[in-house]
Amino acid sequence: MPDVQRLRAWRPAVPGVAEVLHARFVTHAYPAHTHDAWTLLVVDDGAIRYDLGRHRHGAVAGEVTLLPPHVPHDGRAATPDGFVKRVVYLDPDVLGRALVGAAVDRPAFADPLLRRRVGQLHRVLDGPGEELHAESRLALVVGRLRDHLGAAPAAPAPPRRRLAHDLRDLLDAHVVPGLTLAAAAATLDAHPTHLVRAFTATFGMPPHAYLVGRRVDRARALLLAGHPPASAAAAAGFYDQAHLTRVFRRYLATTPARYAAAPPTHRHTARPDRS
Repeated sequence: MPDVQRLRAWRPAVPGVAEVLHARFVTHAYPAHTHDAWTLLVVDDGAIRYDLGRHRHGAVAGEVTLLPPHVPHDGRAATPDGFVKRVVYLDPDVLGRALVGAAVDRPAFADPLLRRRVGQLHRVLDGPGEELHAESRLALVVGRLRDHLGAAPAAPAPPRRRLAHDLRDLLDAHVVPGLTLAAAAATLDAHPTHLVRAFTATFGMPPHAYLVGRRVDRARALLLAGHPPASAAAAAGFYDQAHLTRVFRRYLATTPARYAAAPPTHRHTARPDRS
């Protein structure tokens, strides 16, 4: 019986991500092989049987599987209906060689929060999103994985509130050109995961959401000043007019053109008393 498959693969411009793969297989079986990257895998339908380091394992929906680099593994469907999977291949230094042994011993995590965060990461990587958004999602996933693998605690971080305000100032200074999480972490001498957590805890939203909100405010002012949507998009830091339109629909339930064309609401001034 021929395999029924669907496969997409691409390399997003996100530091730390080597490749993204979405696939459906029915009869295909992977031979034993290795990667020089960490394999972060979620199953959306069906189940996978695989051997890792000469031990048999399974990957099922609801869990997150992490296969370490340079360790042989294979893979095949565990049911006649096959499986659907999504994979993010992470550069080796994202988690480091010191955690390989722990990942071999325990490659699967039944962690609903981690599973949800991996899904959010895939949604960002599968669209024309802001690089800071993808980096922030990745940092939260990596931080959770490190906790599961028993990674040594990071060096003491600056006070959370001060760090969050410093990052906000940095984002305010880079509304149009944007800012990568790696650059912000280097500037503020803080771990990327701690940056995202500190900002979210202090301001109630992740840094990428704050940056998008600032860009929306800038675009609104430009549109009301008479700028056409295409130039307002570029001047506010969006990729193009289509990107601005998608964000506008999400934030304001309308398009930039309709927003700018809406008639102003005038206040009625009370007439003076003539009595």
